[in-house]
Amino acid sequence: MAIRGWLTGSLLALFSSVVVLPAEAAEPAFVVQDGVTQPIHADAIRESTWVDIGLDLDNNGVGDRVAVDIVRPATTDRVPVIIDASPYYSTNGRGNESERKSYDASGVPVKFPLFYDNYFVPRGYAVALVDFSGSNRSTGCMDTGGRSEIASGKAVIDWLNGRATGYSAASGGSTKTASWSTGAAAMIGKSWDGSITHGVAATGVDGLRTIVPISAISSWYDWFRSDGVSLRGFGTPTSLASGFENANARSRCGAVRTEMTNGAPANGDFTAMWQQRDFVRNASQVRAAVFSVNGRADLNVKPINWGQWLDALPASTPRKLWLSQTGHIDPFDFRRAEWVSTLHRWFDRWLLNIQNGIENEPQVSVERGVNQWSDSATWPPSGLSNQKLYPVAGSVAGVGTLRTTPGTSTSSFTDNGSGTPTSYIASPNATSARRVLYSMGPFSTDVRLAGISRLTVAVTPSTSTAHLSAFLVDYGPATIRSTTGEGIRTLTNETCWGENRTGDDACYKETEATTSTVDATIIARGWADLANHQSLSTPRTLTPNTKYTMTFRLSAADYVVPRNHRLALVIAGTDSSMTTSPSQLPRVTVDLAGTSIQLPVVGPLPQAATGTSAQATRVQQDIVPGQLDGSR
Repeated sequence: MAIRGWLTGSLLALFSSVVVLPAEAAEPAFVVQDGVTQPIHADAIRESTWVDIGLDLDNNGVGDRVAVDIVRPATTDRVPVIIDASPYYSTNGRGNESERKSYDASGVPVKFPLFYDNYFVPRGYAVALVDFSGSNRSTGCMDTGGRSEIASGKAVIDWLNGRATGYSAASGGSTKTASWSTGAAAMIGKSWDGSITHGVAATGVDGLRTIVPISAISSWYDWFRSDGVSLRGFGTPTSLASGFENANARSRCGAVRTEMTNGAPANGDFTAMWQQRDFVRNASQVRAAVFSVNGRADLNVKPINWGQWLDALPASTPRKLWLSQTGHIDPFDFRRAEWVSTLHRWFDRWLLNIQNGIENEPQVSVERGVNQWSDSATWPPSGLSNQKLYPVAGSVAGVGTLRTTPGTSTSSFTDNGSGTPTSYIASPNATSARRVLYSMGPFSTDVRLAGISRLTVAVTPSTSTAHLSAFLVDYGPATIRSTTGEGIRTLTNETCWGENRTGDDACYKETEATTSTVDATIIARGWADLANHQSLSTPRTLTPNTKYTMTFRLSAADYVVPRNHRLALVIAGTDSSMTTSPSQLPRVTVDLAGTSIQLPVVGPLPQAATGTSAQATRVQQDIVPGQLDGSR
């Protein structure tokens, strides 16, 4: 049966197969069968447009334009658009196989990285791949999460809705309109691409119906820095952008680079430059549905990013959260079939208004064991409360328990500048000169932690500088995804997802999980500079042998500590795998009465039990930080 115009949810419920026709069209916009759109479009139109983003950061007297490569069904009907804006299309590429854009001799786009075009265009969607300003075929400047990159996405949505101007060339050219677009848009992307979905959504731009951020930054400060301390190996916004700028940006964008350099002091202070790149502060303006996908072991885009983003969204925002055990990995490469199916229904719902009920399904899906997923109804979970625990000294120096009432003594450790998480969490029953450790359990029931933990420390450094690290640890045996390949191994066989086209196939190599057997798993971690105990924007010089109190965040988590396992808090100095060392390495004395951790616990938290845990000998290894997004 064919019905002209857009269908309501009640009508869609009546028909298992529906064809939607605009009033004057001779061919269908899309077909719904078995609740999802079907691949009905065999032919596609490929074209490029350059959209003026309303800035002139390269100071050439002409508005900066971003290149938008489009593939859309060859239909006279209007279609919605899936957008992936990226700086990687001519450099690192996208996906596990590092796919890059390609063009024919006339400059018409041929290769579209990833499966989105192959799968969704036949089903009635357009796909638009946008080069960030200052990258690949765009003009303007890269500014690492700044206003130019946000405009790179927002202006394209405005153009799709007739509010911005598009052209047939990077300079000059004739104007182009998106008369083929319904104006409904989604933004999707992993890593830097996904980060810009946060920023564009936070503008509240009309027409953006949903975003799908994958391992995405919500505050750029929290990629480069952490509560006052600079993160090792992450560089600066200037150094990151320099690897992806095109020739025009390298020659004309010195002022933008200077602004970023001056705004990112090495001491880790929070500045106005970082504030401009904090999307969380404007999350209340988000009008789009949000499907967030992240890896528990991602030490590239740290999990604090997804937690604070979801916390800041309006309560009414439709949302979905997937949390894997992987590192910095796309769900296409750890849960492929389920990902394609879920994303398909998500886009059908929010871009085509197909009432498939996906928004009423469980919001949260977490990989509890390797390839073992558990769903829960809402985020934040029902029954969630913040519970405060205090470290209490035991009979072994530097080792004690976590309790609901404060301890009364002190404990100390010495920062030698070379400690790692592996060394800090090893031998939990023994004294270590480099950390202190407090635990509770074994638990009689499973305990679920869901959200961001916050640690308040009252500490006395022996020197005028001190950096701190903290780890929340599950002590008990488990088989988890290993950090080798960040939790996956690429195989040789391929599976195909969508229609193959000349120069743009839809087939990708399969992967499998890499696993490790461990006795300790880090649930959450955080880092801080004690000099920022009063303000992240204004450090204070520390007076040796003076006590200071500071509260800092640990990364977001949704984690179940199994029955018979122990939960521990480890406090230490420099994490040499992640943070820079202070100029003077201190001995740090912890005042236990003034130190506490606030845990987001679902349901009751069992009281601390007596007894000791088995010494951990196999621990989760650490991921070495690197570029924001490499081959994946």
